[in-house]
Amino acid sequence: MLNEVIERFRFQGRLVDQRPYGSGHINDTYLLTFENGNEEPGRAILQRMNKNVFPKPAALMENIMNVTAYLRGKILENGGDPERETLNVIPTKDGEACYVDAKGDYWRSYVFITDATSYDQVEDPEHFYQSAVAFGRFQRLLSDYPADTLHEIIEGFHDTRARYSLFEKAVREDQMGRAASVMREIEFLRERKSVADCFGELLDKGEIPLRVTHNDTKLNNIMIDNQTGKGICVIDLDTVMPGLVMNDFGDSIRFGASTAAEDEQDLSRVSCSMELFELYARGFMKGCGRSLTEREIQLMPMGAKVMTYECGMRFLTDYLEGDTYFKIHREHQNLDRCRTQLKLVEDMEKKWYTMQEIINKCK
Repeated sequence: MLNEVIERFRFQGRLVDQRPYGSGHINDTYLLTFENGNEEPGRAILQRMNKNVFPKPAALMENIMNVTAYLRGKILENGGDPERETLNVIPTKDGEACYVDAKGDYWRSYVFITDATSYDQVEDPEHFYQSAVAFGRFQRLLSDYPADTLHEIIEGFHDTRARYSLFEKAVREDQMGRAASVMREIEFLRERKSVADCFGELLDKGEIPLRVTHNDTKLNNIMIDNQTGKGICVIDLDTVMPGLVMNDFGDSIRFGASTAAEDEQDLSRVSCSMELFELYARGFMKGCGRSLTEREIQLMPMGAKVMTYECGMRFLTDYLEGDTYFKIHREHQNLDRCRTQLKLVEDMEKKWYTMQEIINKCK
């Protein structure tokens, strides 16, 4: 089956190796190696897209093709290397962005970025800083791109108001009989409903702009050059769509500035590191340059709070519904995940003035 799919793409050379690749849990990813007469073999990434997560694969690929073409032009204008600084799609032999097999599965391929690494965890603070610069630069390069021309790949992905409604529905229905045991967490979220409403209300009033956003700004979606240590390319563009820059910033903080694992059971170990918050803020602001409005900049701490609140709420919703969305490897794991996020929200509230001061210092 895999060889049949490989035959459909415009690969150069003779296939000499194919193997599963990466740590992603959504798409099936393979690394292909080709002998092409050069000293260095040719490499490509081949992926089967997950239609359950992304039910509109053709629209998704249209977004990626348009955004990467735009990025190539901007990178060339700036004297950069578009072969390494953005994803490059390898077309099918029919000139299409993806191939649909006999089962209706969608496949796509990218040029493999050599001599660069993505990291799953923040092992070196410099990597976190470099990811911030890269995501900020991604935002700046796309600041003039008309966001409303992109397809919404996952409807209401970061619509926190809608997420709150789903949370309350899960509490009412209480399918697993778990609500009574988590009333403290439920009340924590209810007391902060204004956090869920915040960005939606500002967007309704036209006080913040809709932008092209990545929507999955984790460290492992940045390729870091092995020689220079610089963040060179933003990858995994599946969720690129209209969104809010504060959410992209906030998701990185939620994930990267926490002092503990996402499912840590000892909440005394969970806090939001102000050192890592400042490191990321400096890098992100540097990457963004002057592309953000003053209102967006001032709302960066709220972005961190909103995304952490939203994620905690989603974990709790899933727990109440019987753990049907997020994979679990032990009982009550989603509840533990929820509790770490709520502890982070609480910690951010205690450090709110410090977070605002850091943003003012970094802008």
